[in-house]
Amino acid sequence: MLVTLRDITERNAVQEKLQLSASVFGHAREGIVITDAQGTIIDVNEAFTRITGYSREDTLGQNPRMFQSGRQDKAFYVAMWGALTEQGHWNGEVWNRRKNGEVFAELLTISAVRGAQGSTLRYVALFSDITSIKSHQSQLEHIAHFDALTNLPNRVLLSDRLKQAMAQVQRRQQQVAVIYIDLDGFKAINDQHGHQTGDQVLITLAHRMKEALRDGDTMSRIGGDEFVAVLIDLQDLTASMPLLQRLLSAAAQPVQVGTLLLQVSASLGVTLYPQAHDIDADQLLRQADQAMYQAKLAGKNRYHIFDEAQDSSLRSHHESLERIRLALKNREFVLHHQPKVNMHTGQVVGTEALIRWQHPEKGLLAPSTFLPVIEDHPLAVDVGEWVIEEALHQMEVWHAAGLHLPVSVNVGAHQLQQVDFVERLQTILERHPQVNPTNLELEVLETSALADMAQVSQVIEDCARMGVSFALDDFGTGYSSLTYLKRLRVALLKIDQSFVRDMLDDPDDLAILEGVVGLAAAFKRQVIAEGVETIAHGTALLQLGCELAQGYGIARPMQPELIPAWVTSWQPDAAWLNREVQEAET
Repeated sequence: MLVTLRDITERNAVQEKLQLSASVFGHAREGIVITDAQGTIIDVNEAFTRITGYSREDTLGQNPRMFQSGRQDKAFYVAMWGALTEQGHWNGEVWNRRKNGEVFAELLTISAVRGAQGSTLRYVALFSDITSIKSHQSQLEHIAHFDALTNLPNRVLLSDRLKQAMAQVQRRQQQVAVIYIDLDGFKAINDQHGHQTGDQVLITLAHRMKEALRDGDTMSRIGGDEFVAVLIDLQDLTASMPLLQRLLSAAAQPVQVGTLLLQVSASLGVTLYPQAHDIDADQLLRQADQAMYQAKLAGKNRYHIFDEAQDSSLRSHHESLERIRLALKNREFVLHHQPKVNMHTGQVVGTEALIRWQHPEKGLLAPSTFLPVIEDHPLAVDVGEWVIEEALHQMEVWHAAGLHLPVSVNVGAHQLQQVDFVERLQTILERHPQVNPTNLELEVLETSALADMAQVSQVIEDCARMGVSFALDDFGTGYSSLTYLKRLRVALLKIDQSFVRDMLDDPDDLAILEGVVGLAAAFKRQVIAEGVETIAHGTALLQLGCELAQGYGIARPMQPELIPAWVTSWQPDAAWLNREVQEAET
């Protein structure tokens, strides 16, 4: 047979390819397994032997299922062979077993080698040992999800388990309890005996509290000496009571650390899910934390159940505060003015500035709907100062139009009790130089003034030096009016409308009014009656010697732009004007 140079060249090329393939097969760091179309092993490389411990002779003629660890189920291998049949390749992670019985993880790629007709001739599997990588990954996951000191679930894993429990609770028609646990007296152990001793106490108590729970419940450490337990599948709150007692008992047992016998207790805050309103996992934890704080306040070493209704009320109050703060920022508040008159002379002696809320959705709101919300809150100071500022501005507007009216402004107890009240008032007045301070009157409730007599008396003295006068509002409703009146340099007493309203029918109210008017005369104070609703009320007051009045029988509170026209047109009733003539005739 004639062998041509071309044949020799091609044969050498094939030989080189075979040698190269053999070199790759022998020197590859990855294990290689070659099987026939039926899955019978026909060759393995040295890396395979090094990784698995099986020699070439051990495996030739065998099926790769001999390496299975049992960690993957039948469905896993059905899916693998389905992919090989349809796509010609598969890759993924597999747990197999070495010859010595050790389970290891491998990253595996299997490819089908097909002939010219498309039928599978061989399968080639290429794999590498990733056990150390998986182990490191597992360690990282453990660190990410478990507390390093106690080996309990940490905050991350707690959040995941709590969300799972919340998702399952509706389906199971059960309840979940979240328990926030804070150790009582643990800081003293750390301070006196050191952190190493403290850590040993934490480890011991963490184990005890975990053992106090049921299978399926979660005990986690979220930091320091704070733990959170999640109890699942509860019928109701009562079902959690024994577990709460077991937790308290576990935390209170003495702990032996070397020669030391140490003891703490625990305060537990408990909340349940589901609730009447939608709530998320973070809100549940906050509820449990709030309840735990209440347990601390109540004396520690006990549990406190979160009160959803009370919390809802507090949230509503907070939301109301925020809305009022926004209203102040958006200038939704307005002042209406109610005239004050001398019924005998017909003179308009001033107005009382009364705040209203021009709510964008609810319309005009009376002060009783929002002022009680801020009564003891710093926001009361901001609103109170806005009223003074706005009243002074309105006085400037009237002054420019030729109307000179004194204005009285109500000052709440919280605002009046500010240590810098006088300085802040002076600053506001300086921003309105066209207003004479003597035209500004501050009204304080009698009960507020009597709460801190010395402080209020000093404020009144300081304001008097600036020209600002004070009126004692709702006079007669306090407990010590007569005793302390001489100590307060108020210029005006306002008779509470509750006495005026029934004076025509109730002899007791009439007697009180006679006493107040006489008292004002004795102490040389002016007196004004509020709540004058009829001509008869005014006539009776004039007969008692009270000439100043305000009320619906004179004028309702009105927008400030309506005041000039009202002042021009108002005339007192003839019965009031003729009182002096009638007295002279008698």
